[in-house]
Amino acid sequence: MAAQLTLLSSQEHARVEDYLNDKLQSEEDLESLDSLLQTLRTQHELQRKQLVEAQEALEDATKASNDHRDAVRKQIETFNREQADIDRRLMIITHSETSDEAVRIFESSMEKLQRLDIAKGYLSQLQEIETLSKNALEHVDSAPASAIPPYKSLRIISTSLQTAQVAAEGAAPHLVDHAEQLANSVKKQLQDRLSSRLQKTLDKLKWPSRELVLNDGFVQEWATSVDLLLDLQEPDLKSYSESSTSFLDEDVQVLLPLEIMVHPLELRFKYHFSGAKPTNRLDKPEYFLSHISDLISTYIGVFTTYLQPILDRRADIVDEGLKWHFLSANNAFIMSLLPMLRGKIASFLPQVETSPQLLSHFVHELMKFDDDLRQTWNYLPNPYSTENWKGLASEILTQQNWFERWLQVEKEFALSRYRDIIDAPESGQIDYDGVDANATKPTSAAIRVNDLLETITDLYRPLSSFSQKLRFLIDIQITIFDQFHERLHSGLEAYLAMTSTIGRTVQGGDQGNLEGVAGLDRLCRIFGSAEYLEKKMQDWSDDVFFLDLWYELQDRVRRNQGDGENVVGLMSVAEVAQRTSQAVAETSQGRSSEGALFDETASAYRRLRLRSESIIVSTFSSEVHSSLRPYSRVSMWSSLSSPSASYPHPLTSELTPTVRIISSNLSFLARALGTAPLRRINRQVLLSLQSFILDNVILRHSFSAAGVSQLTSDIDHLCGVIDSALAHHPSPAAYQGEASRVMRKLNEVLVLLGLRIKPQSTTTTTKRDEISEFHEIELGLWEVERRLFVNNESAREVLNELEIETLTEAEARAVLEKRVEIRS
Repeated sequence: MAAQLTLLSSQEHARVEDYLNDKLQSEEDLESLDSLLQTLRTQHELQRKQLVEAQEALEDATKASNDHRDAVRKQIETFNREQADIDRRLMIITHSETSDEAVRIFESSMEKLQRLDIAKGYLSQLQEIETLSKNALEHVDSAPASAIPPYKSLRIISTSLQTAQVAAEGAAPHLVDHAEQLANSVKKQLQDRLSSRLQKTLDKLKWPSRELVLNDGFVQEWATSVDLLLDLQEPDLKSYSESSTSFLDEDVQVLLPLEIMVHPLELRFKYHFSGAKPTNRLDKPEYFLSHISDLISTYIGVFTTYLQPILDRRADIVDEGLKWHFLSANNAFIMSLLPMLRGKIASFLPQVETSPQLLSHFVHELMKFDDDLRQTWNYLPNPYSTENWKGLASEILTQQNWFERWLQVEKEFALSRYRDIIDAPESGQIDYDGVDANATKPTSAAIRVNDLLETITDLYRPLSSFSQKLRFLIDIQITIFDQFHERLHSGLEAYLAMTSTIGRTVQGGDQGNLEGVAGLDRLCRIFGSAEYLEKKMQDWSDDVFFLDLWYELQDRVRRNQGDGENVVGLMSVAEVAQRTSQAVAETSQGRSSEGALFDETASAYRRLRLRSESIIVSTFSSEVHSSLRPYSRVSMWSSLSSPSASYPHPLTSELTPTVRIISSNLSFLARALGTAPLRRINRQVLLSLQSFILDNVILRHSFSAAGVSQLTSDIDHLCGVIDSALAHHPSPAAYQGEASRVMRKLNEVLVLLGLRIKPQSTTTTTKRDEISEFHEIELGLWEVERRLFVNNESAREVLNELEIETLTEAEARAVLEKRVEIRS
């Protein structure tokens, strides 16, 4: 063991020493020395086995490396021998002295062979397409059906060459161009001959006269010619279906037979609607549009009867991607008429561009024409499409960029019409006949502005573009709403300025136009117009057209959430939300919120309505208070010993101005306001009247029994005047006894204040059988006074017996103390 330790290096010796010091730190550790030695022997044996396995693996890897080196060396030697043999043969073949020279000569020969092979392929391809073109044209007159297959094969080769040229980076341009020109030439010759064949048949049928010769032989000959032309056009239809992704209406190919049959109709159209013909008028675009409609209604039956069976047979045999071309003879015929109409529109638009009236009229007529094609004839160029046909109006407005010009024209028209409405002498007058009798009466201007906006809706309702619809809504309708709101708001501010202290000083003698019914008339114009248009906006928000716009707007904002894109044209989400509804902004932030297109505008009108209503209440109440001030200074209530006459007594003279003001104002409001606002305003004014009488008459004076009787008579007279004034409303039954119901507290105060000193039995008459019945003993003044002042519980009991519910115990005591008998 010591000998083995002497063989260790100093570093290894130190590691052994550290290990032993760690394991043998006390005398008890010596007892585990045997187990420690056994563990070391086990680890040494394991390491020895690992060393043996590593040596074996190293020997295997070394042997494999040597074998691989030998195999690579042999491959190199074989390659060198083969390369030398190739070089020797090349030098012999090319008669060269060096291998490099031989390689150059051999590559040059291979390039010549490749060009020769390509030239052979060109010649073969040219020979094939020439043969196909010759076969297609050889029997076109004698056996036209046999001419179509060679042409189709030629078209397939031309198309495949174009496709291959793209992959070959533009190779063989002359061959591709020659094949395409040859295919087009063959197609033109076939089309001309087959078209001539069809034209001869049409002449026999006397097409397009109204008296067609439809015998079986001519119809069969026509059907054969139509079928040949459709067969000829099939490659072009297939190419269109494979290459087109949008299927725009103006790009859809017209069927060749229909193109030929429509040609005389096109000549007739050009004759009537070009040049100096009286039918060619810029102010009457409906002339040429209705002419197209007449052509459809005149000839659609012929195509449905005779062309549809041909299309049905062809739809059964063509590829799935071509079926939609042959589904409907109606659509095919209408589609064949639209190119002549597009040509007319293209020449018509520049002529009316500088005339707003003519441009506006033309666009409206064109949209009506589009709607007629959709609704009457169910026109849809691609029956497989999930969207409705957008129409010719959409083509010129969207694709040809006429929308901005048209929108500008319509906006100028609308604003001009709005100014005419506002400037009309009767615009500010209340229209009592324009709405339902029970509704609040707006001004004539409000009704006509609403009619104008509804007319504008009808103008852009047929548009297919969401952005264009929303632009119309924001740029025209909401703009007019905002301008009219500003006018109403300015009118309200002007009224407030003129009725202020400074305004009254400046106006001087002109204040008569701002007081009484005249002042309420000004306020009711504003209130009625604001309420009317607010309700109209609520109705519009529930309209299907505006609901669809709202849901589409929300969907677009949700899809564009977070990408910063504009929603409508150049308008951002924030701008659209500011003009329509803040729910749009909340949607853009990922929050769901209910709303409608007119939220912001309707809210502005709602605030104006509420403010004008509060000013009506304030103005009316202020006039009533001013008229009641002389009445509040009457001091004879306690000195009256007995009324001047039997009940009801003559009205106190100081109350006459109040009666006159309430009667005139309420009579006017009953005619001008609807049921709900009239009830709200009347209630507020009556409560103000009640408070004034309680605070300034009853609680400031003492009353004898005769004084209470006179006051009660005055109040009854006042209530009668109020009920009479409210009877001017179309629903007077709804306001019977309204004054007593609203001023119940005042009536209960009069009951308490008018208690008799000596109680007596009372009789009551029931209205059902009108039989007078002896009732209970009436409570006397002293009994009520005694019980009222004992405590709150006793006071509440006696008030309940008197059926007084609105007065508190303290208020009842304060009222009862105003009787001179109690004070004395």
